Amino acid sequence: MDFAGVLKFLKALAKNNNREWFEKNKGTYLEAKEFFEGFIAQYLEQLIPFNPELSGLEPRKLPFRIYRDVRFSKDKRPYKTNMGAGISENGRMMNEPGYYVHIEPGKSFVAGGFYMPDPPRLAKIRQEIDYNGDRLEKIFKDKAFRKWFADFDDFDKLKTVPKGYDKNHPRLEWLKNKSFIVTHPFSDKEVGDKKFLKQLTSAAVAIRPLNNFLREAME
Repeated sequence: MDFAGVLKFLKALAKNNNREWFEKNKGTYLEAKEFFEGFIAQYLEQLIPFNPELSGLEPRKLPFRIYRDVRFSKDKRPYKTNMGAGISENGRMMNEPGYYVHIEPGKSFVAGGFYMPDPPRLAKIRQEIDYNGDRLEKIFKDKAFRKWFADFDDFDKLKTVPKGYDKNHPRLEWLKNKSFIVTHPFSDKEVGDKKFLKQLTSAAVAIRPLNNFLREAME
């Protein structure tokens, strides 16, 4: 199995998202799962030299399950049509900054930062942006960062001014964020290229200062 095979399986799953088809193709899924887990193990090895706090992680625990929780969803499709893994100091980006790899036909990407911090952590991050926004500004202007990312994704933010801040705050758009995530897309061709691991690692090196800023905001 390789990434071409993974993408082929995921594409077929998107067209046949039901238990009967999945069970018939369980063997292919397990091959794809094993390959992805092995790739994430390699990725983790590349991250540890510049983020040594990740050294105690178990690679097989980092990918997310392919099974969807449909209990409270109108969408009753049983399976995700992607493979993803979260990497952070305590596991899979659970209420802390980290790195995320998403593999999906036509929609693959690498991401970093902090997804949906709880209210106390969110308040601390906003306070840090208010007090030390110049530092965050430097991170976003760094050449290594600009190669991969432009700004925080705006998928998850307030429509109004956060409580306690002025509507004319120079960094109001950052303060409105409820998640602090940056992403870079990859084409299917790029995912299948032998340089993909190297590309992901380069992006993660650029993400590291942002993760440091977000983590230190909570300390």
